[in-house]
Amino acid sequence: MTDQQAIRVENLVKSYDGRRVVDDVTFAVSRGEIFGLLGPNGAGKTTIIECLVGLRAPASGRIDVLGMRPGVDRRAFAERVAVQPQTASLFPTLSVDETLRLFRSFYEIGVVPDAVRDEVGLTAQARTRVKNLSGGELRRLLLAVALVGDPEVLILDEPSAGVDPAARQALWETVRALAARGITVLLSTHHMDEATQLCDRVGIIVEGRLVALDTPEALILARDAETVVSFDVAADADVERLVPLAGVEGFEIENTSRGRRVRVRTGDADALIRKIAFVPGLGARRIDIARGSLEDLFIELSRQGASDAG
Repeated sequence: MTDQQAIRVENLVKSYDGRRVVDDVTFAVSRGEIFGLLGPNGAGKTTIIECLVGLRAPASGRIDVLGMRPGVDRRAFAERVAVQPQTASLFPTLSVDETLRLFRSFYEIGVVPDAVRDEVGLTAQARTRVKNLSGGELRRLLLAVALVGDPEVLILDEPSAGVDPAARQALWETVRALAARGITVLLSTHHMDEATQLCDRVGIIVEGRLVALDTPEALILARDAETVVSFDVAADADVERLVPLAGVEGFEIENTSRGRRVRVRTGDADALIRKIAFVPGLGARRIDIARGSLEDLFIELSRQGASDAG
């Protein structure tokens, strides 16, 4: 483990009833990075997190977090690493401020509870009882509880599960601000937009295996995700002239009030656009490009994993 790495997982294996739910997973997370574990429900993300924080012992492999062994250095680990689980038991009759003061008392060194409350956007709910918080407010309180000990590493298990889009955006802004301060964030999610918008790098977990690891942009490009080039043509345009063009993998035509809208599937959108401009009698206009997404890649890898498992 290098000085620049906050988390190092090597050849992690975890089995239940003879079945590997985490299968030889290896990855590292740099200090100050937002790293996402991406995968469908049941892929093994939560089990990896439970091993990372010492709640479960691996069958084999090694885990280092800030140079500590999660299951061994418990006291020091708890002071420097915080976890926001998917669900947590808070005292329903305590207010937000009372909850944060309670959890702050568990740490020798921490931050002022009011400052954390304001940072996660719960200033107006300071005296609101936990049982009266909305779903989004409760997720923010769980995040504040994780932050009140001033951790160096923050681990979030499905942090935006069950919250509305506005609450998710607010949560993302808070996580970005934490990373900008140097806090290392590892989160699990099955939301493609969350991984794309928030994470510096993602590891995709399918059937317990790490099947892809890189930045969201690099993963999409490396897999040659399908791109669709769309454009308008006149009603009498000779669309069949597209057929012999190199790079055209197929196309669809939709009648519109302006003529026809053509959607061409291709692996090289830039080259295709240059060719389209010189096709006689086509007259392409209003050209748009829709590139492949992380969701496309995720679905492809998930299907491959299910096929391999079958």
